[in-house]
Amino acid sequence: MSTDKKGTKILARTFFAQLRAGGYTPNQILDIATELIDLVTTDLREVKPAEGTTAENRASA
Repeated sequence: MSTDKKGTKILARTFFAQLRAGGYTPNQILDIATELIDLVTTDLREVKPAEGTTAENRASA
């Protein structure tokens, strides 16, 4: 397993453990995870059109 994947797993497990220790229920953690996925999805949608697509490129097409 790569270092990046190990780091990601460690971060996720630590975050989960901290949430549980803080009194969050499994359903609340699912809500948090869903919100995180929504934020990443929105961010990716905003970044994707900007990559390699400039007004200049669209005008010359």
